[in-house]
Formats: sequence, C-alpha cells, structure tokens
Amino acid sequence: MLLIPAIDIKEGKCVRLRQGVMEDSTVFSDSPVAMADKWVELGAKRLHLVDLDGAFAGKPANAEIIHEIAERHPNVPIQIGGGIRDERTIEGYLDAGVQYIIIGTRAVNEPHFVSDVAIEYPRHIIIGLDAKDGKVAIDGWSKLSKHDVIDLAQHFEEDGVHAIIYTDISRDGMMQGVNLESTKQLAESVRIPIIASGGVTNMQDLIELQKLEESGVQGVITGRAIYEGTLDFAEGQKYFNEHEVPKLYS
Repeated sequence: MLLIPAIDIKEGKCVRLRQGVMEDSTVFSDSPVAMADKWVELGAKRLHLVDLDGAFAGKPANAEIIHEIAERHPNVPIQIGGGIRDERTIEGYLDAGVQYIIIGTRAVNEPHFVSDVAIEYPRHIIIGLDAKDGKVAIDGWSKLSKHDVIDLAQHFEEDGVHAIIYTDISRDGMMQGVNLESTKQLAESVRIPIIASGGVTNMQDLIELQKLEESGVQGVITGRAIYEGTLDFAEGQKYFNEHEVPKLYS
C-alpha cells in the first residue's frame, strides 16, 4: 500500500484546507518544490499534487510549479488534480512528466468526457470522487450533486479509468480518522484500485487502512497529519512496506 503525501498549492505556496474551504487554509511552506523534495527524500513512492487555485478557477493556475516538481523527480509517479477540464491540460501535464491525471468536477458533470480520455490516455486517468453522506461533491466541494458515489465509481470503472480517489470531505483536514466503512464498501464494489483520502491522523489510521488492502485499497493520501507531526511519514511508509499483501490488481 502507498502512503501518498499531499502537496496542495494555493497562490504558489504549500497549504492545507479544512473541508475544502479556501478561506480556511494553513500555509506549511512557501515552496511546494522544496516540500516535494522532502517527501521524496523520506521515501515517498508517489506524490499527490493539487492545484487549489485551478480547482476553483476551472483551469490550471500553478502549472509551472507542478512541471518543476515533475522535472526534479522523474522516477516518482505524480498524480495531479485541480482545474483539469480539457484534453489540452491533460496532454500538457503528461508531456511534463506527470503520470496520473485526476479528474473531478468535469467527470461528474460530463461523464462522456471521462470515457473519451480514458481511451485516449489509458492507465493515466484517475477519478476523484469527493463525497459527503454518500453523495458526490463538485466545484471545489462547494456543491453537493445528486450522484451516488458507488454508482459513479462503477460507471467510471466501465469506462476504463485507472483508479478512484475517494475523499470523505466531512473528514478532510479535520484529523478525525478515516471513514473506513465507506472506503471498504466502495473498494469492494469495484475492481479497480481505490485510494483513500481525508481524515488520516496517526499510525492507528494506517494500521486500520492496511487491513483494507485485500479489498482493493491501494493507497492513502495524507496531508495535515504529516505537516503537523501527528503522523511520521517515514514510519508510516515503512509499516506499509512491511505489511504489503500480494497485489490482486495491476
């Protein structure tokens, strides 16, 4: 299982939000590039980058920073989300060395877009499903849609997407633990890997999440916990390495 450090970029800085609220942000570093260097040095096997300004603007706003991180760490897969609404943006990131493209709002609003890009860019498209009470949120978590998380995940699986990132937005940035029940339910409803997100606080959360690996949970994204020090990133990744189960998926 992967422990994936999150680098959320707002106005060129590395920040964390609480429940996706742009006005409730904490700056953890003036340099997202330096932060990426730090997590890679500590053994990160993948990086999770989010262009927060891009997510709210509907187009990339911090692409230069993301390109620089990809250039500095060509051997570490990067997944990027935020403001990705067209194929030109996807191509730009892939050309820069980013491995995985996360599509959120447009995936929910225009599902046909997902089927098109999943065919065009096989094994590169990840869908971000951010939910509250089982319903998917869109537009930077500012709106709740009528769509059920599991129904959408199964639909996108049929389209051929590589994986699903599942975030319980009621837990995100709140340091209250992961919603294990809903994460397991989703993982067992599809065959593609699930990456958990939202609420990771400490090693106990990772111990509980690791039990879901056989259900199809491939990794977990962590942010505030590793920045505030309630979770030691290197210790967490070491635990996952030592307790890895045989892969049931590609």
